Amino acid sequence: MPWLDVVANFFGGAFLANFVPHFVAGVSGRSFPSPFAKPPFRGLSSPAVNVLWGLLNLALAYGLLVAVGSFELRRVGAVVISAAGFALTSVGLARKLSSLQGSSP
Repeated sequence: MPWLDVVANFFGGAFLANFVPHFVAGVSGRSFPSPFAKPPFRGLSSPAVNVLWGLLNLALAYGLLVAVGSFELRRVGAVVISAAGFALTSVGLARKLSSLQGSSP
């Protein structure tokens, strides 16, 4: 697999992981930290901002996985690399968000 596909699949998985909490919080009507909050990444953004931010992350994930990385579910290597990006980002988000809420991961 070309190195560009590896990088695109990894970061596609990462953007896909970042899509989930923003979109879920937004459609649930809850405020959630985002880069647009004050202070950035610490304050809370409105549900609408989080839905839009989540959808942008989904579009970036699609672009990286499908357009750049040529992602196919039957290619085990692509799935493993994307899953690694998804998993590492998910754990990182859990650690960061738990520290913002004052709990331990």
